[in-house]
Amino acid sequence: MFYPEPIAKLIDSFSRLPGIGPKTAARLAFYVLRMKEEDVIDFAKALVNVKRNLTYCSVCCNITDTDPCRICSDKSRDVSVICVVQEPKDLVAMERTREFHGHYHVLNGAISPMDGLGPDDIRIAELVRRLGDDTVQELILATNPNIEGEATAMYLSRLVKPFGIKVTRIAHGLPVGGDLEYADEVTISKALEGRRELY
Repeated sequence: MFYPEPIAKLIDSFSRLPGIGPKTAARLAFYVLRMKEEDVIDFAKALVNVKRNLTYCSVCCNITDTDPCRICSDKSRDVSVICVVQEPKDLVAMERTREFHGHYHVLNGAISPMDGLGPDDIRIAELVRRLGDDTVQELILATNPNIEGEATAMYLSRLVKPFGIKVTRIAHGLPVGGDLEYADEVTISKALEGRRELY
Protein backbone atom coordinates (compact mmCIF):
# COMPACT_ATOMS: atom_id res chain seq x y z
CA MET A 1 0.00 0.00 0.00
CA PHE A 2 1.23 3.48 -0.84
CA TYR A 3 1.79 5.89 2.06
CA PRO A 4 3.04 9.48 1.86
CA GLU A 5 6.81 9.57 2.34
CA PRO A 6 6.83 10.95 5.94
CA ILE A 7 4.54 8.20 7.25
CA ALA A 8 6.29 5.53 5.16
CA LYS A 9 9.64 6.55 6.68
CA LEU A 10 8.16 6.44 10.18
CA ILE A 11 6.70 2.97 9.55
CA ASP A 12 10.08 1.83 8.26
CA SER A 13 11.80 3.26 11.35
CA PHE A 14 9.42 1.51 13.74
CA SER A 15 9.73 -1.79 11.84
CA ARG A 16 13.49 -1.79 12.49
CA LEU A 17 12.86 -2.16 16.22
CA PRO A 18 13.04 -5.73 17.58
CA GLY A 19 9.69 -7.48 17.78
CA ILE A 20 7.89 -4.88 15.65
CA GLY A 21 6.40 -6.26 12.45
CA PRO A 22 4.96 -4.24 9.55
CA LYS A 23 1.41 -4.10 10.95
CA THR A 24 2.52 -2.99 14.40
CA ALA A 25 4.89 -0.45 12.84
CA ALA A 26 2.01 1.01 10.81
CA ARG A 27 -0.23 1.08 13.90
CA LEU A 28 2.45 2.94 15.88
CA ALA A 29 3.10 5.39 13.04
CA PHE A 30 -0.58 6.27 12.77
CA TYR A 31 -0.80 6.60 16.54
CA VAL A 32 2.05 9.14 16.39
CA LEU A 33 0.12 10.98 13.68
CA ARG A 34 -2.82 11.38 16.11
CA MET A 35 -0.65 12.51 19.05
CA LYS A 36 -0.45 16.14 20.11
CA GLU A 37 2.51 17.92 18.53
CA GLU A 38 4.13 18.69 21.90
CA ASP A 39 3.92 14.98 22.86
CA VAL A 40 5.59 14.00 19.58
CA ILE A 41 8.33 16.58 20.18
CA ASP A 42 8.88 15.24 23.73
CA PHE A 43 9.05 11.70 22.32
CA ALA A 44 11.58 12.76 19.68
CA LYS A 45 13.66 14.61 22.30
CA ALA A 46 13.68 11.50 24.51
CA LEU A 47 15.04 9.43 21.60
CA VAL A 48 17.76 11.98 20.85
CA ASN A 49 18.66 12.33 24.56
CA VAL A 50 19.17 8.58 24.87
CA LYS A 51 21.78 8.69 22.11
CA ARG A 52 23.45 11.95 23.13
CA ASN A 53 23.39 11.84 26.94
CA LEU A 54 24.07 8.20 27.78
CA THR A 55 27.50 6.65 27.93
CA TYR A 56 29.06 3.53 29.43
CA CYS A 57 30.37 3.61 32.99
CA SER A 58 34.16 3.46 32.93
CA VAL A 59 34.08 0.99 35.84
CA CYS A 60 31.20 -1.47 35.31
CA CYS A 61 30.27 -0.80 31.64
CA ASN A 62 26.62 -0.17 32.47
CA ILE A 63 24.77 2.59 30.63
CA THR A 64 24.80 5.82 32.60
CA ASP A 65 24.38 9.57 32.41
CA THR A 66 27.18 10.11 34.96
CA ASP A 67 30.62 8.51 35.02
CA PRO A 68 31.20 6.55 37.14
CA CYS A 69 27.59 5.43 37.46
CA ARG A 70 25.52 5.80 40.63
CA ILE A 71 26.10 2.19 41.69
CA CYS A 72 29.88 2.37 41.29
CA SER A 73 29.90 5.71 43.14
CA ASP A 74 27.87 4.34 46.07
CA LYS A 75 30.33 3.92 48.97
CA SER A 76 27.86 1.77 50.93
CA ARG A 77 28.05 -1.09 48.41
CA ASP A 78 30.31 -4.11 48.94
CA VAL A 79 33.33 -3.75 46.62
CA SER A 80 34.47 -7.34 47.29
CA VAL A 81 31.62 -8.87 45.27
CA ILE A 82 30.93 -8.33 41.58
CA CYS A 83 27.83 -9.69 39.87
CA VAL A 84 28.38 -10.20 36.13
CA VAL A 85 25.32 -9.70 33.91
CA GLN A 86 24.90 -9.70 30.15
CA GLU A 87 22.88 -6.53 29.58
CA PRO A 88 21.92 -3.32 31.43
CA LYS A 89 18.32 -4.58 31.70
CA ASP A 90 19.64 -7.62 33.63
CA LEU A 91 21.28 -5.27 36.14
CA VAL A 92 17.95 -3.47 36.57
CA ALA A 93 16.23 -6.83 37.22
CA MET A 94 18.83 -7.68 39.88
CA GLU A 95 18.45 -4.26 41.52
CA ARG A 96 14.66 -4.64 41.68
CA THR A 97 15.12 -7.54 44.12
CA ARG A 98 16.95 -5.24 46.59
CA GLU A 99 18.90 -8.34 47.66
CA PHE A 100 22.29 -7.67 46.09
CA HIS A 101 24.48 -4.97 47.63
CA GLY A 102 27.74 -5.46 45.76
CA HIS A 103 28.97 -4.09 42.46
CA TYR A 104 28.18 -5.16 38.90
CA HIS A 105 29.90 -5.72 35.63
CA VAL A 106 27.84 -5.52 32.42
CA LEU A 107 29.24 -7.55 29.53
CA ASN A 108 26.95 -5.92 26.96
CA GLY A 109 26.50 -9.25 25.21
CA ALA A 110 27.41 -12.92 25.44
CA ILE A 111 29.78 -15.26 23.65
CA SER A 112 27.90 -16.52 20.60
CA PRO A 113 29.92 -18.11 17.79
CA MET A 114 26.71 -18.41 15.72
CA ASP A 115 26.40 -14.60 15.79
CA GLY A 116 30.13 -14.06 15.36
CA LEU A 117 30.60 -12.81 18.93
CA GLY A 118 33.71 -13.96 20.75
CA PRO A 119 35.27 -12.96 24.09
CA ASP A 120 36.90 -9.91 22.50
CA ASP A 121 33.51 -8.58 21.36
CA ILE A 122 32.07 -8.15 24.86
CA ARG A 123 33.38 -6.37 27.97
CA ILE A 124 35.55 -9.19 29.36
CA ALA A 125 38.86 -7.29 29.17
CA GLU A 126 37.38 -4.53 31.35
CA LEU A 127 36.29 -7.16 33.89
CA VAL A 128 39.75 -8.73 34.03
CA ARG A 129 41.27 -5.28 34.69
CA ARG A 130 38.94 -4.89 37.68
CA LEU A 131 40.13 -8.17 39.19
CA GLY A 132 43.81 -7.28 39.28
CA ASP A 133 44.02 -5.48 42.65
CA ASP A 134 42.89 -8.24 45.10
CA THR A 135 39.79 -6.25 46.17
CA VAL A 136 37.28 -8.66 44.64
CA GLN A 137 36.71 -11.86 46.64
CA GLU A 138 33.69 -13.27 44.78
CA LEU A 139 32.44 -13.12 41.22
CA ILE A 140 28.77 -14.02 40.77
CA LEU A 141 27.98 -15.10 37.21
CA ALA A 142 24.40 -14.08 36.44
CA THR A 143 24.38 -14.64 32.68
CA ASN A 144 21.20 -15.96 31.06
CA PRO A 145 20.42 -19.68 31.32
CA ASN A 146 20.70 -20.30 27.58
CA ILE A 147 23.50 -21.67 25.40
CA GLU A 148 25.22 -18.29 25.00
CA GLY A 149 24.90 -17.40 28.69
CA GLU A 150 26.21 -20.79 29.78
CA ALA A 151 29.14 -20.60 27.35
CA THR A 152 30.00 -17.12 28.65
CA ALA A 153 29.78 -18.27 32.28
CA MET A 154 32.04 -21.26 31.61
CA TYR A 155 34.57 -19.08 29.78
CA LEU A 156 34.62 -16.52 32.62
CA SER A 157 34.90 -19.23 35.26
CA ARG A 158 37.99 -20.71 33.61
CA LEU A 159 39.46 -17.26 32.99
CA VAL A 160 39.01 -16.09 36.59
CA LYS A 161 40.05 -19.24 38.49
CA PRO A 162 43.81 -18.37 38.36
CA PHE A 163 43.04 -15.10 40.19
CA GLY A 164 42.06 -17.11 43.29
CA ILE A 165 38.64 -15.47 43.33
CA LYS A 166 35.57 -17.45 44.39
CA VAL A 167 33.36 -17.89 41.30
CA THR A 168 29.67 -18.68 41.82
CA ARG A 169 26.74 -19.06 39.44
CA ILE A 170 23.19 -17.94 40.19
CA ALA A 171 20.84 -20.88 40.62
CA HIS A 172 18.55 -21.88 37.79
CA GLY A 173 15.48 -24.02 37.97
CA LEU A 174 11.79 -23.94 38.62
CA PRO A 175 10.11 -20.57 39.08
CA VAL A 176 8.19 -19.94 42.28
CA GLY A 177 4.58 -20.87 41.63
CA GLY A 178 5.48 -23.06 38.66
CA ASP A 179 4.21 -26.60 38.17
CA LEU A 180 6.73 -29.41 37.76
CA GLU A 181 4.68 -31.07 35.02
CA TYR A 182 5.06 -28.03 32.72
CA ALA A 183 8.84 -27.63 33.16
CA ASP A 184 11.20 -28.80 30.43
CA GLU A 185 14.00 -31.30 31.04
CA VAL A 186 16.78 -28.69 31.15
CA THR A 187 14.93 -26.61 33.76
CA ILE A 188 14.31 -29.67 35.93
CA SER A 189 17.97 -30.73 35.58
CA LYS A 190 19.14 -27.27 36.65
CA ALA A 191 16.72 -27.32 39.58
CA LEU A 192 18.18 -30.67 40.70
CA GLU A 193 21.75 -29.39 40.36
CA GLY A 194 20.92 -26.31 42.40
CA ARG A 195 19.15 -28.14 45.20
CA ARG A 196 20.10 -27.26 48.78
CA GLU A 197 19.60 -28.77 52.18
CA LEU A 198 16.62 -27.66 54.25
CA TYR A 199 17.31 -26.73 57.85
